[in-house]
Amino acid sequence: MRHLISILLENEAGALARVSGLFSARGYNIESLTVAPTEDPSMSRMTIVSSGSDDIIEQITKQLNKLIDVIKVVDLSEAAHVERELMLIKVRATGKDRDEMKRMSDIFRGRIIDVTDATYLVELTGDTAKLDAFINAIDKDLILETVRTGVCGIGRGDRILKA
Repeated sequence: MRHLISILLENEAGALARVSGLFSARGYNIESLTVAPTEDPSMSRMTIVSSGSDDIIEQITKQLNKLIDVIKVVDLSEAAHVERELMLIKVRATGKDRDEMKRMSDIFRGRIIDVTDATYLVELTGDTAKLDAFINAIDKDLILETVRTGVCGIGRGDRILKA
């Protein structure tokens, strides 16, 4: 099962390495990882997507809580949450493909943020499934380059990750 783990940790050198090292040392895969400072510059928020049984995720959570830099760990997948990912995708856009790429971008609520005679650079945000659907909906031969940020997430309603 896919889990979205949100970690509040001290914004210190090496904190990211210790968290990712915990995963690799135990043979757990990180499918997506994002990290950035919070509204408090002394803390960072890390979001990790990993797959595993509930027992494995519980074990990961316990191990994360033992790390000195970690302040709080929450599995966002356990309750209502919102998650988003950003993708920049450069596509070939010439001739009839130009209109088709514009149409597909509009259908998926993407924005064309750079235009040349031969390419479009499309910005898309949404959940992972939406971004994957866009890639699957367009001709693979038109894709020149793809960059994705990884998933970030936040609990809905009153659910807050604070120290």
